[in-house]
Amino acid sequence: MKKLLLIIFIILFALSKPILSDENDIYKKIDLFSEVLDKINKEYVDEVNQSDAMDAAINGVLQSLDPYSAYMSPDSFKNMQTETSGEFGGLGIEVSMEAGVVKVISPIDNSPAEEVGVKAGDYIVKIDDIQVQGKTLSEAVELMRGPVGSDIEITVRRRGERKALIFTITREVIQVASVKSEIKDDKTAYIRLTSFNENSSKQIKNKIKEFKKNKEIKNYILDLRNNPGGLLSQAIKISDYFLENGEIVSTKSKRKYENRKWFAKKGDIINGETMVILINYGSASASEIVAGALQDHKRAILVGESTYGKGSVQSIIPLDNEGAIRLTVSKYFLPSGKSISRVGVNPDIVIAESSDEFRINTDTDNQLEYALKLLNG
Repeated sequence: MKKLLLIIFIILFALSKPILSDENDIYKKIDLFSEVLDKINKEYVDEVNQSDAMDAAINGVLQSLDPYSAYMSPDSFKNMQTETSGEFGGLGIEVSMEAGVVKVISPIDNSPAEEVGVKAGDYIVKIDDIQVQGKTLSEAVELMRGPVGSDIEITVRRRGERKALIFTITREVIQVASVKSEIKDDKTAYIRLTSFNENSSKQIKNKIKEFKKNKEIKNYILDLRNNPGGLLSQAIKISDYFLENGEIVSTKSKRKYENRKWFAKKGDIINGETMVILINYGSASASEIVAGALQDHKRAILVGESTYGKGSVQSIIPLDNEGAIRLTVSKYFLPSGKSISRVGVNPDIVIAESSDEFRINTDTDNQLEYALKLLNG
């Protein structure tokens, strides 16, 4: 127990030092924390698993910083490391933790969650009969995992809806196809990017090469809706494809020598052809970098709804106990100097989803329909 307390004290000390000017205050807080734990251990009505309590305390410190910093127990860290890229079992949603409940960043295209109507921005408050409040993100994700073919019931709260919504979802193996494309209206190249993985930029480049063989194509649509992000390097490469010069993005960290800027190299892969980018609340992180950079350089018209506002970089830092912490280590800034954290990127033309039956790239997709009309005059 004492060893675990020492770990907590070290974390509290490290995180509190920049905030508390008087080190005596830090040690007073440590004493208070120790006293509270002692009272819980002696007086709480039920038996307390001290290891779980310490994990929760560590996680509480990290989650007080922002929604993306968190503690991973050895088991959770091991599960994260062994997940295969591009294929995994579950519901098909990208999630974060906010205000003690699980928030949906975006559902994956054609996933079980999307099929039943789960939307970006939904708050998952109950998984089967278990309340999410008080759970860590790792614990909540673990509850959503299960055998392929098994059912799970999730209860969500949605902005604008007075009553909770209940969805029954059948777990599946989730296949993630990063890039999809087709020709719309004979002269518009449509490229849908669902994530930024290590092959995304190469796939987009190859798709564009194929499109350029068709002399009828005059316009391009890059669809970043419900794209939760991914690799920064891929966001930079994809932005660079459509820019002749100028800054793409910068990151700022606590240590100034770690601050970085990335710039476009000469050469626009589509030679200045008209371009629309589709965005929504499910567009986050790397998606916001691409959309924001091209908007700042007036290279593309943004259509849809404001993005998520995840403008920060997390590092996975292993710990001696074989667990790890996910810690925010820097923030993104667009060429204009604007931070997208908690603000997002606003579209040039606001087009809200038309109905609850809305599905991306179907007959119900009024945002895509508007983009095509805009490009075709």
